[in-house]
Amino acid sequence: MEEDLQWVREVLAGNKQAYAHIINKYKNPLYATILRMTRNPQDAQDFVQDAFLKVYHQLGKYKETGSFSSWLYRVAINHCMDEFRKKRYRSTQVELGEEQVIDSNHPEVVFLKKEKHRQLERLLATLPEDERLIMLLRYANELSYDEISELTDVPLSTVRNKLHRAKKKMRDTVKREGGYFHELSNDR
Repeated sequence: MEEDLQWVREVLAGNKQAYAHIINKYKNPLYATILRMTRNPQDAQDFVQDAFLKVYHQLGKYKETGSFSSWLYRVAINHCMDEFRKKRYRSTQVELGEEQVIDSNHPEVVFLKKEKHRQLERLLATLPEDERLIMLLRYANELSYDEISELTDVPLSTVRNKLHRAKKKMRDTVKREGGYFHELSNDR
């Protein structure tokens, strides 16, 4: 966090090159989150670029008392939500590349991981936008409930309720259709 603050201070002092450090640190996790929101690689790439431009222009508004990463995600996600509302954005399901999912080359492991990933992506796509976002922030980005609450400007109790509802919907879908996502019931 101190490193982020240093880069922000340098950018605000006129060192535009310092912004490259911020981009390099956050581009992949931000892209992963936005890709799961849009389900379209090209749109996700465009949104990430737009978000980094917006963050750059709003750096002066960042208050150093809070987490920089939470602030950056808030600006980026708010930008995406604005775009969704403007264009009544509808996500198009796109298969994510095997290299984004698989760690092992064993054929059975490859197959099972791909299947599990497809099912998870499909389950996430069935959730309302607000619940899907909170699930992604919690599990893909590993943010705490407090960070999600701060980032989305939603009360902590609402974050907990939305997560609970989203997991229940996903569990119910898995039970109805048959599947192997028992982890959804084990996480708290």
